[in-house]
Amino acid sequence: MSNPKELRYSKEHEWLSAAADGVSTVGITEHAANALGDVVFVQLPEVGETVTAGETCGELESTKSVSELYAPVTGEVVEANQDVVDDPSLVNSAPFEGGWLFKVRVTAEQDGLMSADEYTEFSGS
Repeated sequence: MSNPKELRYSKEHEWLSAAADGVSTVGITEHAANALGDVVFVQLPEVGETVTAGETCGELESTKSVSELYAPVTGEVVEANQDVVDDPSLVNSAPFEGGWLFKVRVTAEQDGLMSADEYTEFSGS
């Protein structure tokens, strides 16, 4: 399992891309996707909704359990990935590519976001 070096990671196993024009992409890590098992349902925050760093903003349901989705930053949701709503298995098959979850215009970052190396050590993956 390889965590892309250009991303940052939360202790709740979300990843965050570097902001391009103030907008970052959010997804869950391969480690989290594997732990969840086969994802069968995804509930994402709505476009226009404000998410708050460290607070729940959605839900992922798998054949094993239901897991809350946490916002790694504070900001306004500018896009939700309809592809993962229509085909939740993308979260498992491509967590760092097509399985991204939403894009957010960042207004504040959460303390404690980790580099890829720090996350690998934290998660053991």
